[in-house]
Amino acid sequence: MKLVLVHYSAPPIIGGVESVIGHHARLFAEHGHEVSILAGRGARFDERVKFVKLPWFDSRHPDILAIKGELDQGRVPERFYDLVDKLTLLLRQQVQDADWLIVHNVCSLHKNLALTAALHRWSSTERRPPLILWHHDLAWTTPRYQPELHNGYPWDLLRKDWPGVQHVTVSHLRQKELAELLGIPLERIRVIPNGLDFLAFYKVEPKTQALIAQLDLLSAEPLFLLPVRITPRKNIELALQILAEVRQRLPQAALLVTGPLGAHNPKNQQYFERLLELRRRSGLEGAAIFLAEVSEETLPDAVIADFYRLADALLLPSREEGFGIPVLEAGLSRMPVFCSAIPPLREIGGEQIFAFSLEESPQEIARRIEATLQSNPICALRRRVRREYQWERIYQTHLAPLIEGRQRA
Repeated sequence: MKLVLVHYSAPPIIGGVESVIGHHARLFAEHGHEVSILAGRGARFDERVKFVKLPWFDSRHPDILAIKGELDQGRVPERFYDLVDKLTLLLRQQVQDADWLIVHNVCSLHKNLALTAALHRWSSTERRPPLILWHHDLAWTTPRYQPELHNGYPWDLLRKDWPGVQHVTVSHLRQKELAELLGIPLERIRVIPNGLDFLAFYKVEPKTQALIAQLDLLSAEPLFLLPVRITPRKNIELALQILAEVRQRLPQAALLVTGPLGAHNPKNQQYFERLLELRRRSGLEGAAIFLAEVSEETLPDAVIADFYRLADALLLPSREEGFGIPVLEAGLSRMPVFCSAIPPLREIGGEQIFAFSLEESPQEIARRIEATLQSNPICALRRRVRREYQWERIYQTHLAPLIEGRQRA
């Protein structure tokens, strides 16, 4: 499909709407669509996305600012109509063969009413692609904009339901405001939230990104981290048993064991084989992940640090430790710690860890872990953000159904 995105400006210009447009454009391109951006400012930021600079689309173009100055006083200058004619012609030239035209905020705000008017005129023609009006902000419901708005044309275009368009808002608040402003049912307006690029936010290493994609770690909920070598004293079998119990109620739960086999005891290979058999018997293939199976190389510290940022909790059921560096690392990563109540870990973690006795059953430990994760608002918010606001999830849930629901006839 050929998709054309329109705004006053585009990446690399910094701004919330510009950021969203950039993510949308990349997502559409990654899923095989032909994507163009029309904007007054910006540049090509992705080789898969065409950028067309049209200076009169810019809200800060000198001519646009001069016209806006008069419009803000309630006067519509003659050159406004001339510019609407020019912009309408530009739109016909640039988007007549598009499958969708997706316009961000231009039909919500009064920053370039000539462009708004040109879009409205062009949208009334018979031969034009379907039009999506994406509303991030609404001028008519924002008190600080009221002195600059007036009754009549062209200001009323911002509070008028344009026929044959699909409205989108970024939140249910905006949906309600827009429905009341336009006098249309809520059902006419889709709500599509903004998202986050988690890996960019975490500044994840390329090696970590490859492992995340290979192992589908972003689908885990919750993801437990066990950053230890594979030796019997780490009591990894208890971690597997706890995971099996947690998955009875949280079926997407997963465990990531980052370390290689212990280097100084040949019996560690036999221990690892027992762990793999326990994993098989417990039905944990794909859920209990040993990086020792994936890569023989020692992972850099930066990759391990990435996993601390990615995971939801540290699970450390060691039988013995001399110290317990993972507890310190988890503390710096703001990660809840679930660990055995052995003296070194209690000494380091104090009252800030969730310690369990090795005499407790896996069922009891799992219930305590679940209760803690469910009741902790920070943990709950983190899981919700990861579940609902990944850009790829937003594409699959919202963007793909939006553009696949109606194509150009």
